[in-house]
Amino acid sequence: MVENIAATRNIDWKKMGFLFLGIVLFTVVYLAPAWPDAVDPMGKHFPLSREAKGAIAIFLLAGTWWVFEVVPIGVTSLAIGVMQALFLIRPARDAFTDFMVPPVMFIFASIMIGLVFTKTGLTKRLAYKMLVVVGEKTSMIYLGCFIVTAALTHIMAHTAVAATIYPLLVSIYALYGESDKKTKFGKGLFIGMAYVAGAGSIVTLLGAARGAVALGFYKDIVGQDISFFHLTWYMFPVGWIMTFLLWGFFMLVFKPEKATIPGLREKARQLSAELGPLTRNEIKAAAIVGACIVTMALRPYIPALQPIDKTAIILISSILFFITGIMDLDDLEAIPWNIILLFAGAMSIGNCLWQTGAANWMAVNWLVMFQEANWFVFVMSIAFFVMMMTNFIMNVAAIAISLPVALVIAPYLGVAGEVILFAALVTAGMPFLLLVGAAPNAIAYDSGQFTTGEFFLYGIPASIILMIVTGFAVFILWPLMGMPVLLGG
Repeated sequence: MVENIAATRNIDWKKMGFLFLGIVLFTVVYLAPAWPDAVDPMGKHFPLSREAKGAIAIFLLAGTWWVFEVVPIGVTSLAIGVMQALFLIRPARDAFTDFMVPPVMFIFASIMIGLVFTKTGLTKRLAYKMLVVVGEKTSMIYLGCFIVTAALTHIMAHTAVAATIYPLLVSIYALYGESDKKTKFGKGLFIGMAYVAGAGSIVTLLGAARGAVALGFYKDIVGQDISFFHLTWYMFPVGWIMTFLLWGFFMLVFKPEKATIPGLREKARQLSAELGPLTRNEIKAAAIVGACIVTMALRPYIPALQPIDKTAIILISSILFFITGIMDLDDLEAIPWNIILLFAGAMSIGNCLWQTGAANWMAVNWLVMFQEANWFVFVMSIAFFVMMMTNFIMNVAAIAISLPVALVIAPYLGVAGEVILFAALVTAGMPFLLLVGAAPNAIAYDSGQFTTGEFFLYGIPASIILMIVTGFAVFILWPLMGMPVLLGG
């Protein structure tokens, strides 16, 4: 009797409530009668098939379970694949193949780089050097970490940057003197890294695949080519405005418990000296990772490298870590498979929404509501839709499903296609609500400093800041810099 009472008390009723909420949302949507077709301004119909409605049902269940973490986030991802197969929404082969697609393997390789940097001691070495420069003020430590993260995403993929910076932040946090306890400083440090990795990644085409894909997509539709430097010209101020605003945001929301860490600079110097000269493994690791990064950066400019997928290039580093003896079999146990499964599930639900036509149906229904709106409201509605969708599915897919419809409506409102493209690219790069929105979000979560619910909660004001900055760029900044926002303007 006593045991039964104790077991009842141990039940997390709040978690159980959200577990069943996800199931109820799935059931209501899946069993609902057929919904009307979406119709674009040209009169084209986009029907919502049974499979597409099922995709939306899984989408709602997964979002609820991810936000409230009713089961481990990787388990929710497994449920995504299982439910697609059980309810015949997509063949099991398609649903589970997405768990090992190149972007997921890219994340695996990026995490391996982070593990190697930690094991060899490179991260501690970098952390100590950085702390000697930024000093003892926690506000400056925030700023220094954010600037380094954002700057690195100009020359390498933000996933790889996050995986590289993450262990460095772990080393810095260890010197904060709070062990593994959750603190405001810890939350700000890791969530901030994820956010500014997104902000920096919009500045060049090297920060993420979304830019190059979107520009190619835009060229096919509009017939205009946008160069690397043309994109950077308009994105640079937006990316860095967001970086500094996010620093201010985290200083306000997660103001560190300690204004300074007395003696930190001297301690960092001492610890750096104790590391001694670079070890053989540190040199090997740095050379391997450096070669992979340089190869990926040069890939767009060397015709022979262009057909090779960047995932294959970065996975070479994982193979070489074992060949050179830097890592061994035991190190595989340290890989956070929960995080990798999280991203795998995101790929699966994203492709499910795309392939069943559910994503197109949602995009058309959303955008046609604004076909009579003021041009500025229309552009911001596209940016908002992409921002919300990119929290659940690949940002490339979010852009791809919204741009065709937006570019059809744009001429009727006298809006230039370029401003639509750039506004969409800004919000596509900064999913601040869900861990599945971007790999840096998931990598930051591995710190244990915050819950998925906290990430979502603080992502709301951060997303509002993003929309305000996007509105400022669309209405004031970009026109002043020479971007045409209205046709004939």
